Amino acid sequence: MMNSAVENNNKKPRRMISLRLVLTPIAIILVAIIGLIIFAFLSPKPAKKPVIIKAPLVEVKNIARQDVGFVIASQGSVLPRTQTDLISEVSGQITFVNEKFNVGGFFTQGEVLLSIDDINYQVALLQAQSQLDAAKAVLIEEQARKDQAEDEWLLTGRALSEAPVLALRLPQLQKAKADIKAAKANVIGAEVKLARTKIIVPYDAIVKEKQVDIGQYVSMGSALTTIFAVDYAEVRLPIKPRDVGFLNLPKINAKQVSSSTVDIYYKLNGTEHHWASKLTRYEGEVDSRSRVHYVIAQIDDPYSILSPSKHQELRIGSFVNAKISGKEVKDIVTIPRDALHGANKVYLVDQDNKLHIQEISPLRNDATYVYSHDTFGAGFRLVTTQMEAPVEGMALRVLGEPENPPKVPSEESIANVQGDDE
Repeated sequence: MMNSAVENNNKKPRRMISLRLVLTPIAIILVAIIGLIIFAFLSPKPAKKPVIIKAPLVEVKNIARQDVGFVIASQGSVLPRTQTDLISEVSGQITFVNEKFNVGGFFTQGEVLLSIDDINYQVALLQAQSQLDAAKAVLIEEQARKDQAEDEWLLTGRALSEAPVLALRLPQLQKAKADIKAAKANVIGAEVKLARTKIIVPYDAIVKEKQVDIGQYVSMGSALTTIFAVDYAEVRLPIKPRDVGFLNLPKINAKQVSSSTVDIYYKLNGTEHHWASKLTRYEGEVDSRSRVHYVIAQIDDPYSILSPSKHQELRIGSFVNAKISGKEVKDIVTIPRDALHGANKVYLVDQDNKLHIQEISPLRNDATYVYSHDTFGAGFRLVTTQMEAPVEGMALRVLGEPENPPKVPSEESIANVQGDDE
């Protein structure tokens, strides 16, 4: 019974979906699409505008040829032109010390720095002088004996030329004369040793080191002090090999007619101080390690104590900068370093504002400029603006110059464009 009921249920007819419900949405979509197509076809087309691409805007600089005097930058330490270690040449106790004898003390040439006890050397001088007086007396006596011997020989009736030298006492006279010379030498030696008990400053100087003081016993060869000259100082300046050709340097064996001026400067307490100096010589040797040349700049009266100059003291040992006036090179172009692209390329713009890329051969460069002998086209100007993708011949706009207005397309050209689109 149950199986027959199930079969009857399965045999019931399924409910059918109306065809109208299926076709109605499809018809609406088709009508909408057809309407949009007709509307797009019948509506007027907008006029096409040409795409206007503006040329890159750049800054330019006129190219001018000129004579350039090069300035070589360097730096170095201030050195004394002369530094001397004073050594004792006698022995004794120091009995006098100048009140200025301290590190940093200034002495003029000829001043007494200190004195060593000279009593022994005064005695030695007196002894030498007495020996000289005795030798002089012996010489007088021998001269008299010689004269007497000659008279006695003449009494024999023979000529003096026949007399033996001993008979005329010539050797004794010669020895007396030699003793005079030796005695004089001893006097001179005693005077020199006595004078050396006073230590005299040999030139205008400042004391750098002090090794002795009053009451101290010094022996011959003892170091007393170290001094350095202050009439002028020197700065040893390294010069790179590429800069040597731009300096006015004489040959080693030639006299320098005109010297290059050097501006020495450094900052002290926020203030930049300058000193005028000049190149006096250069060392005829290349440093084997750094491969640089060295020139010497001379600064007169660095401590401003020998002249009425009021410039700041330039102390020995100071580290300073220097600007050396070099040669003047004629008819070259000065290019800002920012306008150099890569190793040797510059961008130029012609009279039609077209870009040109040119390689140059730099003569010299520094932190600000590049210098070149190269020539450029007439009317060319230097582009100083950085460009992302420069192309030879591309159009440029120059800052500060009026721009050429873009050409507006005519109606005929617009119609032709529309016709092409249809």
